[in-house]
Amino acid sequence: MAVTLVTSFTSSSSRFHFRSFSSSPSSLSSCFVRFQSPSRLKVAFAVTPLYCSSKAMSHTIAHATLGLTQANSVDHPKISFSGKEIDVTEWKGDILAVGVMEKDMTKDANSKFENPILKKLDAHLGGLLADVSSEEDFSGKPGQYTVLRLRGLGSKRVGLIGLGKSASSPSAFQSLGEAVAAAAKASQASSVAVVLASSESVSNESKLSSASAIASGTVLGLFEDSRYKSESKKPSLKSVDIIGFGTGPELEEKLKYAEHVSYGVIFGKELVNSPANVLTPAVLAEEASNLASMYSDVMTANILNEEQCKELKMGSYLAVAAASANPPHFIHLIYKPSSGPVKTKLALVGKGLTFDSGGYNIKIGPDMIIELMKIDVGGSAAVLGVAKAIGQIKPPGVEVHFIVAACENMISGTGMRPGDVITASNGKTIEVNNTDAEGRLTLADALVYACNQGVDKIVDLATLTGAIIVALGPSMAGMYTASDELAKEVTAASERSGEKLWRMPMEERYWEMMKSSVADMVNLGGHAGDSITAALFLKQFVSENVEWMHIDMAGPVWNEKKKAATGFGVATLVEWVQNNSS
Repeated sequence: MAVTLVTSFTSSSSRFHFRSFSSSPSSLSSCFVRFQSPSRLKVAFAVTPLYCSSKAMSHTIAHATLGLTQANSVDHPKISFSGKEIDVTEWKGDILAVGVMEKDMTKDANSKFENPILKKLDAHLGGLLADVSSEEDFSGKPGQYTVLRLRGLGSKRVGLIGLGKSASSPSAFQSLGEAVAAAAKASQASSVAVVLASSESVSNESKLSSASAIASGTVLGLFEDSRYKSESKKPSLKSVDIIGFGTGPELEEKLKYAEHVSYGVIFGKELVNSPANVLTPAVLAEEASNLASMYSDVMTANILNEEQCKELKMGSYLAVAAASANPPHFIHLIYKPSSGPVKTKLALVGKGLTFDSGGYNIKIGPDMIIELMKIDVGGSAAVLGVAKAIGQIKPPGVEVHFIVAACENMISGTGMRPGDVITASNGKTIEVNNTDAEGRLTLADALVYACNQGVDKIVDLATLTGAIIVALGPSMAGMYTASDELAKEVTAASERSGEKLWRMPMEERYWEMMKSSVADMVNLGGHAGDSITAALFLKQFVSENVEWMHIDMAGPVWNEKKKAATGFGVATLVEWVQNNSS
C-alpha cells in the first residue's frame, strides 16, 4: 500500500497529526501520536476501508470518529404486501384500516352509515362504529384517524383514517399508508389490511399506482432513524393486505417496485440524517462502494482520490475541499443492465458536501443554520438512494452514471479565500467572491466529468440556494432546464411519485450579474435571482449536445417539523430512469 504522510505539529497539545492519501483499495484515514512521557510514545491508528464486500452493510460502519460515535446496526423490517379481494368482515388480523372520505361519513335519519362498507362493518359491530365516530367527532378530514378495539370481526381492531374530500393523488394514498404505519406502531400490530370505504372512487387505470403509493407510505411511515439513540423499538408489522385494488402478478410486481423505491428513499434519509463527524467524504465513498458490491451483477464503482482529481484538472472542486482535514473523494457508480442493448445513457449528479461551514464567508446568524449543514449532502444522498433502488429494480436498456464530488467546506490556512481565481476542468476560470457559494464549484467539475462519459441526459440535484426556499417555500424544489422535453419527462415522473417540483426560468439576461473583471465569471452574482444565476453558472459546465436539468432542492430536503431528512428526489428520479428504460 503506497501512502504519503503529511504531518503537522502543535506544541501546545504535543500531538502530531498525520493525514494519508492512498489510491489503494483501503486507506489509512488518520494517525495520532501523543507524547505521554519523554521516553514513551503511544500510537493509535484508525483504519478506514473504502472497499467492502457485498456482505458489508451500510449501517455497520466502524470508524474512529470525533466523539467516538458509531451508528447502531439497524435491520429494516421487511413487510410482505399482497393484493386481496375479500369480504372485509371475513379478514382476520390485527388491524382493519378503512380509508374514509368526508362524504363516506354521511348518516341517515337513524344515525346509520349510508356507505355500504361502513354500514356492513357497523352492523357486525352492533352500531358501535357509528357511535364512536360521532363521539370522537370523526368526519374523515385529512390527518384524522381513530382505532377501535372491538369484538365481532375477524380483526382485533378497526381503524378509520381520514382522506379528506377526495383521494386520487399519489400523495393522498401515500398519506394513507403513513397513517396505517402509525396505527400499526401504536398498537404493535403485526398484520394489517387496508381498504377504501369508497373503492369505486379509484379508477381501474389508477389502482396499481394507488396500491403502490399505499405500500410506499407504509414502509416510509414505519421507518424511524434510531441509529444514534441508545434505545430504540423495533416495529412488529410483518404483512399488509391491500383489499379492493386487484390481485395478480402485475399488482405484485408494482408493490415490489414500491418497496425497492422506498428503501432507496430510506437510504437517502439516513445519509442526510447522519452527523458530519460520522459521514465524512471517505465514508460517503464507502457507502457508494458498498452499493456496487451489493449489486455487483449490474453496478461498478470508481472512487477517485485527490491526486487522481488533480490529474483531471478539477481545480474548482479541489479548491472547496482544500481546507478540510478530511480529503475529498470523487464518486462514480455505473449501472449497466446485465443483458440486452443500451439505448439511453443517463447521469445523475449530486452535490456532496458532507458539511458546509461556509468557509471564510462563514455561516453566521440565526438564518444560516450552520448546525444543520449536514443537509448539504442531500443531493448526493438522493443520487445514491436512486442507485440503491435501481440496483434492485434492474431496468433494461438504460445505462446510468451516479456522480458525486464529495468533500467538506471548512476553514484553514490551506483553504480558498474570497478573491481567489480557480480553474475548472473544462478550462473556465472562476473568481471566488463568496466561499459559501461552494456547491456550484464542486458541481462544475462533476458536470464536466458527467458529460465526458458520453451520456445523453443529465439531472443534477443540489441544496444550492436559500433563494429557492424564498421563491417556492419548504416543500417544493425548483427545476431549471432549457429542454422542454426533459422538463416534461421529469414533471411526469414527479406527478407519479407525489414529489413537488416547479419549473423556473433560465433568464439569460441575468448572466450579466455573473461577469468578473479578472476571470470568466464569479461564483455568486448577488442575492437577486440567486437560484437562477446559480443555474446559469452550472450551465457553463455542460456540453451543448447534452440535455441537462438542475434541481435546487434546498427546501424539501428537510422536514423541520419532524427534524429529519425527507429523502426527496429519490422516488421521482427512479421513476424517470424507469421511464427511460426499454
